[in-house]
Amino acid sequence: MKNPKIESKIEFLRSELQKHNYNYYVLSVSETSDYQYDTMLKELQQLETDNPKYFDINSPTQRIGDDRNKSFKQVQHKYPMLSLANTYSESELFDFDSRIKKAIESKITYVCELKYDGTAVGLTYEKGKLIRAVTRGDGVEGDDVTANVRTIRSIPLELRGDNYPEKFEIRGEIFMSHEVFHSLNEIREKNGKSKFANPRNAASGTLKLRNSANVAKRKLDCFLYYVLSENLPSDSHYENLTQARKWGFKIPPHLSQMTDIKSVVEFIKNWDSKRSDLPYDIDGIVIKVDSISQQEELGNTAKAPRWAVSYKYQAEQLFSVLESISYQVGRTGAITPVANLKPVQLAGTIVKRASLHNADQIELLDIRVGDCVAVEKGGEIIPKITSVDLSRRSPDSEKTNFINLCPECQTELVRIDGEAQHYCPNDASCPPQIKGKIEHFISRKAMNIEGGEATVELLFNNDLINDFADLYDLKIDQLTNLERFGEKSAHNLINSIADSIAVPFEKVLYSLGIRHIGESMAKKLVRTFCSIDKIMAATFEELTAVDEVGDKIAESLQLYFNEEINRKNIERLKAHGVQFVAEKKENTTMILAGKRFVITGSFETISRNELKELIEKNGGKNTSSISKSTDFLVAGNKVGPSKIQKAEKFNVKIISEVDFIQMLAN
Repeated sequence: MKNPKIESKIEFLRSELQKHNYNYYVLSVSETSDYQYDTMLKELQQLETDNPKYFDINSPTQRIGDDRNKSFKQVQHKYPMLSLANTYSESELFDFDSRIKKAIESKITYVCELKYDGTAVGLTYEKGKLIRAVTRGDGVEGDDVTANVRTIRSIPLELRGDNYPEKFEIRGEIFMSHEVFHSLNEIREKNGKSKFANPRNAASGTLKLRNSANVAKRKLDCFLYYVLSENLPSDSHYENLTQARKWGFKIPPHLSQMTDIKSVVEFIKNWDSKRSDLPYDIDGIVIKVDSISQQEELGNTAKAPRWAVSYKYQAEQLFSVLESISYQVGRTGAITPVANLKPVQLAGTIVKRASLHNADQIELLDIRVGDCVAVEKGGEIIPKITSVDLSRRSPDSEKTNFINLCPECQTELVRIDGEAQHYCPNDASCPPQIKGKIEHFISRKAMNIEGGEATVELLFNNDLINDFADLYDLKIDQLTNLERFGEKSAHNLINSIADSIAVPFEKVLYSLGIRHIGESMAKKLVRTFCSIDKIMAATFEELTAVDEVGDKIAESLQLYFNEEINRKNIERLKAHGVQFVAEKKENTTMILAGKRFVITGSFETISRNELKELIEKNGGKNTSSISKSTDFLVAGNKVGPSKIQKAEKFNVKIISEVDFIQMLAN
């Protein structure tokens, strides 16, 4: 039986604590003392402990975290979590502006935001309550870190007001303030632990802790900066964030709308001089097109939105001595020269190595062993050498000659006309290429088999696998004798391999690691040919007839399938039941074959993703922007006028979701 008096007291305490959390962590205003807050929290904890029937995952008491150790499960993003294209100069910003104006004929407004240096997260809310928090991961799926995120007090567990969408996602950056970071490092140093290199690493590492109670102690913070939903309050990104602030989210304070690119440049310059005064790290400015309908019209590339760009501030640069050059072999046989440097502290981390990219880059900079070189982090992540201090060069220095033989198998290297890199052609028996191909094969986007680089290395070094087809011949007793493999981990790997035979054909084709065949190209080939046998038998002309397949891709496919070892491995995989035929899907037709569609607006009976899937299933093609080759604009609610005008200009037929569904029905 529920007790109305106790229930009312619990609801009152929760409401008061949530109000104080919002005031303190979002508005930076304190209306109560720490003692009063702690007293209310303890009283609520005791009431919930004594009355478990009133448990609520969104109660303020759940902010303290959980001592249990839980592994993270993978969750697919409803909307791909793309990265931003980077720019480092004013001229590149003006180029960005020109591209936008060329594609959009109506007035453009930009929104400028600080680029926070932390770790990206996507938060999903249903009926005003937080239900899931997921990291970026690979952009397609990420780690479910909901338990850890619930401990971050600036993230609301329940929203304020009632005018938010029934279900939506809001994305942002989890970060650690300078004050918390320095305090944490002092404690670690006192306890004899290594200090964190920078706040970004500390925030990222904290979010992945298995113990959410420890996460709660680290006092992470979060700014939210992008709302995603089929039913947004406004066509303006800026207005959506203004609304989200009213719902209880900690929206960044330094947002500005700009009507021209010159104002954007001024905003960037202003913050370059002020960023050192902020209580947290930023590494640049993000510029977004404000109109959501214009964002949709501009669309995305495979990796980044076309409607946004990140301006990165000049990276920290230091000088170090190039002690030697080594050469790495990738899974495709590409040779990458690596600079081995005298260790130097750069942007919060110790840098010992930097990529030299290829022979042309070495020649361009005339880099030599013993040189004093300028090192910086491209985008403050990947170290690179930008110049050589010739005034400090030894008179005895010798010009660098790129190697002729593979450092791993001593095969003579080749360089394909028109390409910058050298390659080792011995893909059948060059160890790094073999291991790299297997690592690619088992990766999440490919066959999604448990394990990684260390597992492949162990199996390869013990002569248990020499190609990815060997994985399917592994036995439990072969694994349990290996270091790091117990009975449970051996069973997990074998079961994961067995489960992989259900992976669909397009992922299997991608997993083979054929040069130039990425995920989207694999889907196009599978959609066209339906089976591996038909792809292998296709002529050069039949291959190049496939959308976006050029001469280079066709040549790569034919070279791969002409190799006897590759054909044998495919036959071995077939024998184990791996999928090499496209699934026959119900309600699939070619009624939209050859038709190009652009989707814009929000829809009442079907989601945008479902619309796109129906178009592809029925032979059509989705495109992100309207052109002369577009056949249909599927227009929902809240469509921007510029898209309608552009459709009319190119005589593109404008249809509703009802028209589209009727088109399929007919």
